[in-house]
Amino acid sequence: MPAPARRAAFDILLKTESGGYASDLLRAAALDSRDAGLASQIVFGVLRFRAQLDFLMDQYAGRSRKLDPEVRMALRMAIYQMRYLERVPARAAVAESVELVKRARKASAAGFVNAVLRKVDRVPVAWPRREVEFSCPEWLLARWERHYGGEAAAGIARAALAEPEEYMRLTPAGPRIQDIGSQSIVPLLRLEPGLGFLDLCAAPGNKTAQAMESGVRIVACDRYLNRLGPMRSLGVDLVALDGTRPLPFRSKFDRILVDAPCSGTGTLGRNPEIKWRLSPEDLPGFQRRQSELLARALEALAPGGRLVYSTCSLEAEENEGVVSSILSGVVKETILRLPGRDPGDGFFAAVIELRGPANG
Repeated sequence: MPAPARRAAFDILLKTESGGYASDLLRAAALDSRDAGLASQIVFGVLRFRAQLDFLMDQYAGRSRKLDPEVRMALRMAIYQMRYLERVPARAAVAESVELVKRARKASAAGFVNAVLRKVDRVPVAWPRREVEFSCPEWLLARWERHYGGEAAAGIARAALAEPEEYMRLTPAGPRIQDIGSQSIVPLLRLEPGLGFLDLCAAPGNKTAQAMESGVRIVACDRYLNRLGPMRSLGVDLVALDGTRPLPFRSKFDRILVDAPCSGTGTLGRNPEIKWRLSPEDLPGFQRRQSELLARALEALAPGGRLVYSTCSLEAEENEGVVSSILSGVVKETILRLPGRDPGDGFFAAVIELRGPANG
């Protein structure tokens, strides 16, 4: 019987192939601290280095062989442990991966898995292409290179292979784990005590809790009621609504944050599964929704107010492409944080004020 950590990692990795998010699945796994640590290490390692692992698998197993998803995942896990983790005995990785295949009712492949894994070593490899070396789809690398240059693109990809640093912030709602890049957004609002503040896409609430430090009057919204549930402890007004539709508020707000749902390509170190499921065809859909959110938010901004539009995406369509489409506002300032150049996750933010008589 495989150990709990590897059983959990195997199940979680298969679920991420079906659209699940590794962080959420790991939190729900109910493992003790030691098993949770190993499971997390394996899950994120396999997701971060997937292209390298698949290249190695092809070298060991033969390029022409087609593998069932369970067999491929067991091999990825074992190769990762054997080549990338110093403290995991190779024999344990081999034996438990064979057992995982049997547990998945693929017993006929057990001998094949064992034979492939006996070939695994730690000899340095000359990766054939940059998408293998950086374990990142070529289309993403090419986009970043066009937009930010070759050196920055390589830095973004390398940063996505590293375990992200954990940052803690003390807020009126207590200590919260919040990336340093995420923490850079709220100060752009220039919050002051007594101002009315709308956080339009608030869940999971880290930026809402950060805004509480300024003594503003907060209304926090999200599209789904269940996402607002964990925010009840913050003691702010919570509203479930679709921010792409006319907002139901009678009064306008002095400050508005639109931290828009996005592709998340600035968070690949934290959410590495994104790079394997995102496609270029997804970006126009994100852009349409983001543009609608921004337009509705501007309608709710008070004269002389300030709005910050932000994403944790590195893609121009979701950032400059959205901001450039607005007609009722003027961009006062933008910031861009790139992984590999700046600490923490990648973020884009634009500070916007209303045009015309409303400001003057």
